[in-house]
Amino acid sequence: MERFPQTEYFRHTRHRADRSIIRDEWIQKVISHPDHEEVQADGRIRRWGRISEFDNRALRVVLLEDQQTVHNAFFDRDFEERHP
Repeated sequence: MERFPQTEYFRHTRHRADRSIIRDEWIQKVISHPDHEEVQADGRIRRWGRISEFDNRALRVVLLEDQQTVHNAFFDRDFEERHP
């Protein structure tokens, strides 16, 4: 059962080794309480949040315009450089 609405793209990429470690509760945390947010030109929303259980790395969650449907989620190595 899904904890949040998801795109087919998200369900597909979730099986990658680098993405399968990302827990649903981490994604939900970033959706609900982001540390930073940006709206893309196409209307999608990028939200970042630190995951203390994973070396305080920044998880980026990309939502569709409805602000609920997850399109992508990954640990963003470049977040430090853009938002120290």
